[in-house]
Amino acid sequence: MHVRNPVEWGVDQIRVASSAIGARSHARPTTQPAIRRIGFDDLWVALRRGMEDFAASRSDVVLLCVIYPVAGLVMARLAFGYGLLPLVFPLASGFALIAPVAAVGLYEMSRRRETGRSNGWADALAVTRSPGFGSIMLFGLLLMAIFLAWLGVALMIYDRTLGPDAPVSLAAFAHDLFATQAGWTLIAVGMGVGFVFALGVFAISVVSVPLLLERDTGLGMAIGTSLRAITANPGPLALWGGVIAASLLLGSVPFLLGLIVVMPVLGHATWHLYRRLVVPEGTPS
Repeated sequence: MHVRNPVEWGVDQIRVASSAIGARSHARPTTQPAIRRIGFDDLWVALRRGMEDFAASRSDVVLLCVIYPVAGLVMARLAFGYGLLPLVFPLASGFALIAPVAAVGLYEMSRRRETGRSNGWADALAVTRSPGFGSIMLFGLLLMAIFLAWLGVALMIYDRTLGPDAPVSLAAFAHDLFATQAGWTLIAVGMGVGFVFALGVFAISVVSVPLLLERDTGLGMAIGTSLRAITANPGPLALWGGVIAASLLLGSVPFLLGLIVVMPVLGHATWHLYRRLVVPEGTPS
């Protein structure tokens, strides 16, 4: 009997899912998912349940999420190694722009755990059998395009403030950034523009991927549902966005290693927040 390793298993599942995506032709629902109004207490409930999910399957989750800090460190190393110091912060902060899709395995683990099913690494990869997996992949491409656009804009801001020349050293870059008017202009403009990018991604993704994981609504309806959730709950979801930003900032210290804990907790919590925001199919709103 041949025992397959996780990589072999994952490749097989992606192949099966890709075939299913190509063959799928069923009609998608035309009724918009109903949105609930939530309070600030719901955020803490979602966070608590996210922590419970993390504690219940910590070894699997850490294995699944080690890719986040590793990928971040690789990107940082490339930046330092090839004179792309101006991209260190945009790369690290831009991580949050692709996180909604990168965390899809965590949503699946929480979904399975809430119904008493197994939720190990193999079960996380079972997301490829989701009815909306094709739309999730498409959304991932959209977020990657936004991420690349952010990097391009960040480089343009650097070029317009500190000039087109690459910094000669880390010390020189730090001096230009923190000890000159142009450097502080770069920081202010960069943070403002980055906030706009992050706000846009948050608005279209707050429930999109969890919804697609559970139902094949189509990408347009999933994004529309996220926007309706935002407009129905501006206060709580504004605070939720702040919690995400602060958690990712803390998780980046030291050397992005804190993301090993922050990312799974936020991923699981996002699933539970989705449960409180979107009325399940067949349930009166």
